[in-house]
Amino acid sequence: MLLSYCTNVHPAEDLDGVVRQLREYAGPIRRAAGRETLGVGLWLPAGLAARLAGSPEDRAVLRGVLEEEGLVLATVNAFPYGGFHDDVVKHAVYRPTWAERSRLEYTLDCAAATAALLPAGAAGSISTVPLAWREPWTEDDDAAATAAFAELSAGLRALRERTGRTVRVAVEPEPGCVLDTVSDVVGWLGARVDRGIDPEFVGLCVDACHLAVSFADPAEAVAEIDAAGLRIVKVQASAALHVADPRDPDARSALERFVEPRYLHQVRESGASGVLAADDLDAALADLPGAGPWRVHFHIPLHHVPADPLETTADVLRRTVAAVDRLPYADDVHLDVETYTWGVLPGAAVGLVDGVAAELEWAQSHLLAPAPARTAL
Repeated sequence: MLLSYCTNVHPAEDLDGVVRQLREYAGPIRRAAGRETLGVGLWLPAGLAARLAGSPEDRAVLRGVLEEEGLVLATVNAFPYGGFHDDVVKHAVYRPTWAERSRLEYTLDCAAATAALLPAGAAGSISTVPLAWREPWTEDDDAAATAAFAELSAGLRALRERTGRTVRVAVEPEPGCVLDTVSDVVGWLGARVDRGIDPEFVGLCVDACHLAVSFADPAEAVAEIDAAGLRIVKVQASAALHVADPRDPDARSALERFVEPRYLHQVRESGASGVLAADDLDAALADLPGAGPWRVHFHIPLHHVPADPLETTADVLRRTVAAVDRLPYADDVHLDVETYTWGVLPGAAVGLVDGVAAELEWAQSHLLAPAPARTAL
């Protein structure tokens, strides 16, 4: 698998900002991790995606910086449309929905830019929102989304015919959304293959944090996708918070430090009667009974071991990658480290360059083997 890290951890809404983040962060991260080359999963806000899709000159600028910094582009994060580092993001990250034309246009712009920037012979991937937040969502919205994905499939097919480059879109299930779980995505896509959605171009992005929060078994989830004839296009290497005993006063005190205003931190509680849900951590602390373990949608650095009584779901990530690695096309799956929460992580004192480099080294040693030869710094 091609290992990369997602640049949505850096605030940048235009080309100058992306160039700056590649020079000030991505290049130094590559060197700090001792890698000759490093994959980057670019986050392209909508305005920049449209600009790159339409401007060979701007693509040449970006391509030049990637080459100078020893960076390789194979995947793009097209989940947030823009403003991902606003003071308050929360539910805005799911807008526009796949029922709105702007979501389709944005994704096709990302695909055009990706195809032009891919290394020779490589396929590209784009992760996207699982339709929308679960409410409001109507039958008309669903019909519009189905039509949009059919048009997307046709657009990606035409892109390959025009450029010789394959770019696939990966639907990323997330707790609380219309497509909450892997099973939801499998069911939705599988029921629409005969309505123009082509599995050659539309598959799944398995975010290991989201998978863990849903208390899904990684091997079973991967097997379900494969049995449905769908493709895992991308794995987002991420870990959630795990709390064995949410009633423990020390655990609650530790969790309160993770309540913050920018991002949504969905919580799921596993109990004898099923999985209970809260849409954010503050709501969970107020409303969930705490009779079973909690998983919290808060991306924790992969190498980080929190103080007791908190844990992470890094083992779910390891098992996810191991299951994907058994697929016949595993070498073509993109593995993107996506810890976008460094800026809101309580007590984070390490610098971003050293922190992301440590995550990449952890991913290489725990998820992939053998490690690449280190280069002199």
